[in-house]
Amino acid sequence: MKLLPAAALPMPALGQDTRSRTLRFVPSTSLVSLDPVMSTALVAVQHGYYVFDTLYGVDAQMRPKPQMAERHEVSDDGRSWTIRLREGLRFHDGEPVRARDCAASLERWSRRDVYGRVYGAAVDRYETPDDRTLRIHLKRPFPLLLDAIGKPHSSPAFIMPERIVKAAPDTPIKEVIGSGPYRFLANEFDSGNLVAYAKFDGYKPRDEAPEWTSGGKVAHFERIEWRVITDNSTAVAALQQGEVDWLENLPADLEPLVARSRDVRIENADPLGTELVMRFNHTTAPFNNPALRRFVMQVARQVDYLATVTGGNPKAWQECRAMFPCPIPGVQELGRDQFGRLAGDEKAMREALKATGYKGEKVVILNPADSTALAPLGPVTAALLQQAGLNVDLVDMDWGTLLQRRLSKAPVEEGGWSIFHSTWPSIAIANPVTNTTLRGEGAKGWPGWYESAEMERLTSEWMNATDKGAQERLQTEIHQLALRDVPTLPLGIYFPHTAYRTSLTGVLGGSVRYPWNVRRA
Repeated sequence: MKLLPAAALPMPALGQDTRSRTLRFVPSTSLVSLDPVMSTALVAVQHGYYVFDTLYGVDAQMRPKPQMAERHEVSDDGRSWTIRLREGLRFHDGEPVRARDCAASLERWSRRDVYGRVYGAAVDRYETPDDRTLRIHLKRPFPLLLDAIGKPHSSPAFIMPERIVKAAPDTPIKEVIGSGPYRFLANEFDSGNLVAYAKFDGYKPRDEAPEWTSGGKVAHFERIEWRVITDNSTAVAALQQGEVDWLENLPADLEPLVARSRDVRIENADPLGTELVMRFNHTTAPFNNPALRRFVMQVARQVDYLATVTGGNPKAWQECRAMFPCPIPGVQELGRDQFGRLAGDEKAMREALKATGYKGEKVVILNPADSTALAPLGPVTAALLQQAGLNVDLVDMDWGTLLQRRLSKAPVEEGGWSIFHSTWPSIAIANPVTNTTLRGEGAKGWPGWYESAEMERLTSEWMNATDKGAQERLQTEIHQLALRDVPTLPLGIYFPHTAYRTSLTGVLGGSVRYPWNVRRA
């Protein structure tokens, strides 16, 4: 493939010293939502970690670790948690971080996030006896409280100023002010082109070594620029020629070319991988029919999707015929006999389709043409469903437009939709509570709006089980119910690669690309 010259990429005029203190990063998609609590999009979460901080983070074993918190105490009956804030925490506007900011942030987050709603249902009230003390009173013991407020992805419990939270209780925030290592430069924000951040000199990092979202978040660059480059060839050429420093996701088809460069390092971004998923709209025909959703599960071959996304590199993906990510310890492939069992058998597919009661309704697939990871998936699904006998319309658009259109519950003839594809870091959907793709919350849940009182009941029982054996039994029941209802169709696990100039050191692993600890050698 011919690479476009990096000179085609517009860059600001910077002096040599300014360039050395500026990190230029190419995100995988445009940043549309600036509120990482309102949006589950990976790019919004990544933006959130630049600007905001959390009371607790996690290490690589997903163990909660104090972050903004100094320590905590739990009452003997398990119904009161007292969290003491670290001294010297400040927001980017100069105001100190107070316990009431934390209470307001947690309350808002608990109405939006799938884990947060479980946590929020257990909360009776918040108490802030002084500026550094947050007391959470519970209706019942909630042993996984720190796991909830410390979850790394998606929609982490980011702490924001109380005044901003209360001005936007159920709408996106109007001001992007946090207490994280970088300040968002709102005056330079140009969605689809540039996102800029400046080092926050008032940030006080922890003393521990950084690991995932925990430890010392030391900012070594004075400025970080996100350069949105939708053409993969241009992005790779810019990286090779040093016009940018870091590509969030390296396109699989260009990896062999980049691998020959001595000035670029390629790494597996997340050892637990990322799950590709096909999300159905449960509120309108034809996928309000569970038999048709099961049919798609039986005709789709994961290898077709995985090979497309990874450029055919078998070391970069893993088939996973399960409703939970296989890299997570304990997950079993309970769908081994169902996933793809009719694939390639046209006669069997036609007969099975007829048995679903499908009446020829149009299937509208929303496809984000500007996303390296997602753009190839829409055409694979369109070809598959057309071969199987469905009436398919593949609609290309940018990711931001897709995020807006997927909120519509209208019939497809009135601007609605049937299918979109997405990705989830395995760690974000590792258990029944956090697995947004399976939760049956209906209108409160992820677009697609799968509703199942049975799924929610089993999830609640799993959450409250104190015996490991009971949890395993309940997770199996949840898994079997998901195989029957197919809220979302998993398409396998791939291991995205990130690429950066060898002049950078300190790049950390995790579910997103973190800005701290990275420096120029």
